[in-house]
Parts: sequence; structure tokens; C-alpha cells
Amino acid sequence: MFLASTKTWYLERVVYFVAGLFSLVGVSLGFFVSPWGYLLNLLVGVNLVVFSTIGFCPMAILLNKLGFQPKVKD
Repeated sequence: MFLASTKTWYLERVVYFVAGLFSLVGVSLGFFVSPWGYLLNLLVGVNLVVFSTIGFCPMAILLNKLGFQPKVKD
């Protein structure tokens, strides 16, 4: 089993947090407001796949400019 470090809010951890939050918002919008809300989940999923394959993530760039640093290898 892998457990991520919870001592600090490093960049990758915040990216996953924001992705999960946006995904929950998308499901809620899709269920309660309009089926178009599910489009937010599609965008989050595409962004996660792009981030994991080529390393480009607009949210990571924004969060880095806000001061979040990538996790330093132990």
C-alpha cells in the first residue's frame, strides 16, 4: 500500500485536491442543475491524462505561480 506524505501541501498533492474538488462539483452540477455539468468531469479527466503522459498541466502552472512547490525527493 502506498501512503502519500501529509506533512505539507506540495504541488502535486494540491493538483489532485483541486481535480477531486472540480470533479465533485461537476457531478453535483450534472445531477442537480444540468447534464452539461458532467462536461467539467470530462475536462478534469482529460487534464489528468495529459498531465500524467506529457507533464503539462495549466493548474500546476497556476499553483506554482501562487507559491506551491513540487515535492522534493527524499
